[in-house]
Amino acid sequence: MESIYILIPVALGFAGVGTWAFFWAVDSDQYEDLDREGQRILFDDNKKDQKNPPKTSQQNDNDGTPQ
Repeated sequence: MESIYILIPVALGFAGVGTWAFFWAVDSDQYEDLDREGQRILFDDNKKDQKNPPKTSQQNDNDGTPQ
């Protein structure tokens, strides 16, 4: 019974912190664009890498001898 006097304020504190974090996230537009992260994973935007592909060891070797 005595532990209830500690557990109830702790639970209310956690609930208050969770409620504050939720309203902070909504106010700071954390939920504004929910689709961007899903699309970022699916669609590759490495346009810089496509223009200048990395050189392979065969392209760097001009005389044709194996290394």
